[in-house]
Amino acid sequence: MSARTLPEATFARTVLGSGSGSGSGSGPGLALAHGAGSSVAGTYGPILEGLAAHHTVVGIDYPGSGDTPRSTTPLSLDDLADQLVAAAVAEGLDTFALSGYSLGGPVAIRAAARHPERVTALVLTATFPYRDNHLALALPIWRKLAESGNREVLAEYLTMMALGADALEAMPAEQLQQVIGFTAASVADGTPEHAELAPRVDVRDDLPHIKAPTLVISTTQDRFTSTRLHRQLADTIPGAQLVEIHTGHLPMVERPEEWQKLITTFLARHSA
Repeated sequence: MSARTLPEATFARTVLGSGSGSGSGSGPGLALAHGAGSSVAGTYGPILEGLAAHHTVVGIDYPGSGDTPRSTTPLSLDDLADQLVAAAVAEGLDTFALSGYSLGGPVAIRAAARHPERVTALVLTATFPYRDNHLALALPIWRKLAESGNREVLAEYLTMMALGADALEAMPAEQLQQVIGFTAASVADGTPEHAELAPRVDVRDDLPHIKAPTLVISTTQDRFTSTRLHRQLADTIPGAQLVEIHTGHLPMVERPEEWQKLITTFLARHSA
């Protein structure tokens, strides 16, 4: 069906729903693109079962995440996009919706642009079309901290940047230290390569050509990706809808039920 030849699906993947043996529900296909420094489980874990109750869910782990080995060469957005599509097709999905979070947003956008015949809908959360000046400052710090090997300092930086102000200030000191410890333990080994790719991402030329119904979920207290970038996505993708969720960069931590409902409600209206 796709006009482009797909590569062999070599990245580790998570499959839930119809045909996966998980006992979850079945339904239209949904491919997941996770955030940088994370994994499918790290990004979508709190809502995976909820998504699989309505969809056949396929998610890939980028190099250096989950069980996918680290890459010895710089990552390519096209390669990540094609691997996402190839994984879904390998699981028997001819067409499917795409959900992209943070760095996964450009991955999903590029996948929709390169394989439009396969994509039925697009959901973009806490993401960006290109590196603005804020990201130009924030991402190199993240990369340098990841390369330093000091996971505690990296976790302190990520906790400060990723949690919304309301969630961060509501935490007692003991809980805050627990969050930092959990973050340090869960940093993906491939974070330096993910953080190197992110500043090179630019999908602005893809946006006007997206044909799939699109929902942009704007995280209103986000210190990584700004609401300005979220609005730019919604304003440039034809017919895109913009909704807000009052969290920082981590809706899966701060408001997972609300995030899941936004995704599944939109996809229910645009299922294949």
